[in-house]
Amino acid sequence: MALVVPEPGHDVTADQVREHLAPSFAKWQLPDTVLFVDMIPKTGVGKFDKKVMRADHADLYTEETVDE
Repeated sequence: MALVVPEPGHDVTADQVREHLAPSFAKWQLPDTVLFVDMIPKTGVGKFDKKVMRADHADLYTEETVDE
């Protein structure tokens, strides 16, 4: 799964995101799901808050696919 924050005024599709990533990643590494969100939650020191992201989108994947 990939979370994408599109720039204001730009329309982008999930296929365009995958096409953009394809030259840099193996096919199996490309996201199956691309979600467009308003913001990425961050911790107090500015890192992506993966725990919050996982909790917010837990209904979209199973516990087995979560990397700890």
